[in-house]
Amino acid sequence: MDMLKGIRAIVRKDLTAELRTKELLSSMAIFAVLTIIVFVFAFDPTKAIVRQVFPGMVWVCFIFAGILGLNRSFVSEKQNDCITGLMLCPVDRSVIYFSKMTVNLIYMGIVEIVSLPLFTVLFNYQIPVKAISPLVLIIFLGTLGFAAVGTFLAALSSNARSSEILLPVILFPVMVPVILGAVQATAAILAGSPAVEWFSWLKILTAFDAIFLVVPLVLFEYILEV
Repeated sequence: MDMLKGIRAIVRKDLTAELRTKELLSSMAIFAVLTIIVFVFAFDPTKAIVRQVFPGMVWVCFIFAGILGLNRSFVSEKQNDCITGLMLCPVDRSVIYFSKMTVNLIYMGIVEIVSLPLFTVLFNYQIPVKAISPLVLIIFLGTLGFAAVGTFLAALSSNARSSEILLPVILFPVMVPVILGAVQATAAILAGSPAVEWFSWLKILTAFDAIFLVVPLVLFEYILEV
């Protein structure tokens, strides 16, 4: 079976199952909205304060909502031993990883599309027009890095008895370059800084994404056997 066909088949399976229940997406969206509401009440939404805390609040919302999706990536496949069926498919094991990563990327993208406009409305913050394109690029690279490393570690922790607790513990230390790079680049872009000031963070995000898109090709087969 062709690799791309295998990825499409698993992605279609997961999205179809989610469309039937709407359990995961709804919980991620509700969590993101509640996080935004908490921030609204926690900070006096004056322009000066919003300008300082907006990048951090946005990424806190994205990352913690994304954790909910990562926790369900492989735990749901443990029911009725579905993961064994996936492992017996005539495809490379990395196909399973890239499929799950793509699904997590889609889920996070939907949450981001919903929550970012809500942030701007509730905080009365207008994103500069010239900042939209680089901001979308940074959000995509940051989300890709989060989904890449998060999916990999979700597979590693899925066999643990308390995988929901273990995953954040092992995820956040590894995620430091992505979180730092995404927040700093977002802050620089929204502040209207020259591209040279956030381009180094862009390179860090790109390098991190590349590493965690290549590593699973080598290690993911062994991760599933743990």
